[in-house]
Amino acid sequence: MGSVLAGFGFSLALIVAIGAQNAFVLRQGLRREHVLPVVAICVAADATLMTAGIAGLGAALTATPAVLVAVRWGGVAFLLGYALLAARRALRPAALSPVDRPPATLRATLLACMAFTFLNPHVYLDTVVLLGTVAHQDPNRWAFGAGAAAASLAWFTGLGLGARRLGPLLARPAAWRVIDATIAGIMVAVAGSVAAG
Repeated sequence: MGSVLAGFGFSLALIVAIGAQNAFVLRQGLRREHVLPVVAICVAADATLMTAGIAGLGAALTATPAVLVAVRWGGVAFLLGYALLAARRALRPAALSPVDRPPATLRATLLACMAFTFLNPHVYLDTVVLLGTVAHQDPNRWAFGAGAAAASLAWFTGLGLGARRLGPLLARPAAWRVIDATIAGIMVAVAGSVAAG
């Protein structure tokens, strides 16, 4: 049980930081758009990457830095592109409220979610490399991994579904302008952090 709790706490500490993926899940939750599929992708991706890290992929990735460099710059380009889209939404008040904007298709939403997950180098560094390394120091590494995956499930479910409670506060276009401007700022900051290495 100690390994499960250690994995839960360690994973939660990594996941809770507001980044590109969390901002996307929060936005989908606020818009009440395809929330459960988005949460499912985030949780499944985390569990898969954590499993790969615990199984030893983290050590293999650090031995081939060219792969990490390619993922890093691809992630920077994607994050900056999304930052531009969010900034554009913030500057166009007519398109800010969930009522004013037509919902995105499920396919487009899931593709964006997968991009935020798999084009973000921090996801690999956190789940595969860092978590995988720490799990190997625990006597029950797979129990540690189970706790880490449970933290991911708890966080993304709470973030996606909990955002709905903020709906009445965010019914005005001005609120969405602030949210999208904040998301744009987060994306630029994360892209800068990734570019800096």
